[in-house]
Formats: sequence, structure tokens, C-alpha cells
Amino acid sequence: MVTKYMKDIIESTPGTLSGKAITYEGLGGPEVIKIVDRAMRPPAAGEVRIRVKAAGVNPTDELLRKIENSLVRFPVIPGADAAGVIESVGSGVSRLRVGEEVMTALTAFRPDGGAQATYIVVPAASVVPMPKGATFAQAATLPMNGLTALRAIELTELKAGQVLAVTGGAGVLARYTIAAARKMGLIVIADAKPEEGDRVLGYGANFVVERGAGFADAIRRQFPDGVDALIDTAVLVAKSFPAICDGGVYIAVRRLGDISRERDIQIKMVWVPDVLKNTKGLDVLREMVESGVITLQVAGEYAPEQVADAQKAVAAGGLRGRPVIVF
Repeated sequence: MVTKYMKDIIESTPGTLSGKAITYEGLGGPEVIKIVDRAMRPPAAGEVRIRVKAAGVNPTDELLRKIENSLVRFPVIPGADAAGVIESVGSGVSRLRVGEEVMTALTAFRPDGGAQATYIVVPAASVVPMPKGATFAQAATLPMNGLTALRAIELTELKAGQVLAVTGGAGVLARYTIAAARKMGLIVIADAKPEEGDRVLGYGANFVVERGAGFADAIRRQFPDGVDALIDTAVLVAKSFPAICDGGVYIAVRRLGDISRERDIQIKMVWVPDVLKNTKGLDVLREMVESGVITLQVAGEYAPEQVADAQKAVAAGGLRGRPVIVF
């Protein structure tokens, strides 16, 4: 059966294609955001070109234009997650086909930039079919946060039966982390506001403690020796250390400055570019959605011209899903 999207692709012009792209001209506020027409090259060997239907909006998108980073070359296209339709494939690509509805993870640090553009070219290894039953908008909320969660758990080196704490328990990254950790047989304790405790238990957490200054003490009441590892999605940093056992593991999900070590706690950081070609991980995430272990939630759909509003919504906090840009 030829879908509407497949028909569009079959009739597309080969070679370079042009479409809208969100760009930052440099560091600054919303005034540096521009919507431009960007030409996208054909895919090379081992790559695919995707007609983006939706691109996720994450906290790192705003940080990209606010914090100086030697890896960024302006003008830059933000965005780390996309869902769309494969428009063409490069030589050597047999696993994916033109017309397939897919999701992908990428980084704005690449020469071709990030996800928030009508057309993107990415390595085939970074692309898998969308979860069955998911919309483009829903699928665009999963890849980068999901891969970050899987990598964070991997870095803990915990085994089934050991105890993992997750801060920011009601957030998107925490949701995926909790679900994946439970699937791996870990015991999970997370924090949440009292009114969101049932929500976090629904994500799969074994125990929920109240969010706030008493977080570490509450964990110690449940686990007097401390937890084996902690994944810090809320960026509590040293405030979370008392919850961790001597010689335990602290996992940062954002770049941090110097951190004072204590009690032989190991400090590790998730470096997202390390996981971009994790095809197996993306397939695991897809299967977790299809089996109902993970539920995808969209916190609003925005046109490219409304990207600043989407970023403001993320920065305001309290979202239980991700906004997406619809192309």
C-alpha cells in the first residue's frame, strides 16, 4: 500500500533538497533564532535522508545558544530527536527503505547540524522504525532521552537486585530511566512531589520519596547504607551525594564543573555523542513503547516559527512530556 508520505517521496526531486530549518546566528536570547531555507545534500554511503515530520525540544536546545561551547559552530541548527519518513538511502544501506516511518537521534555539533529542519541526513545506524501506533510527534520525544537513560544505567554497572536512585522522578528522562532500570531487574527509588507520587510509581519505581531538601535523608531511611548508584536527572549534584553508599556511583546527565569527591563515590557523566549510533538501544526503546513499558507524551506541538515559545515551556519546568516542532 502506498501511503500519502510514500507518494510524496516517490515524486520528490533527486539530489539536493531544500526546506525550512531553525538556526541560531550566535550566542544570545530568542533574537538569535532565525528560520531559514536550508539545502540538504543527498545521503552518502551508510546514510539516509529523512523528511522530518516532528523534532523534539529539549533543555539542551536553549543551552546551545546561551553557553559558549567550543564544539559549536554558528550558525547552528538545534535539536537532538526527530521522527519522519525516509526520503532516500545511501549506498550500502539495506536495513531501511524509502518511505519507512522512522525516528533518530543526532547532535547539533555535527557539520550538518541538529534535528530541527525539514530534511536531515544521518547515519543509518542512528535510525530505527518508529514504534507501532505512535504518531510522529510522540516518536520525536523518545530517541535522545531514551538513549541517555540507557547509557546512564549502563555506566552504573549495576546488576539485577541492586538499588538505583533517580532524581527528578516525574520528568521525561527520569520516566525512561525508571522504566529501563526496572526492565533490567534493578530496585528503583525516585523522588516526586506528593501529588505526583502515584505517577512515578506508575513509571515503575519501587519506592517514591518526597522531593525537596529531605530527599537524601528519606532515601537513607529506606536504605540505611545508601543506594548503590544515583542518576541525577534533576541536577542536584552534591546535594544528592548523602543518598549514595560509600564507593557508590553518581551519574551526571549534563556537563558539570569540578565536583568534590567524597567517600570514594565514583562520578561519571553521560556523553550523548557516544550513543548516537546505538541501533540496538533504539530498537530496545521502540520495543518498550510497543509493549507498554514506556508511554510517550507530547507537551505541545509548535510550528518552527514558535520554537522560542517551546523552549520557554521547557525552561519553565513542570512538563511531563516534551514539546515538538512540527514541519
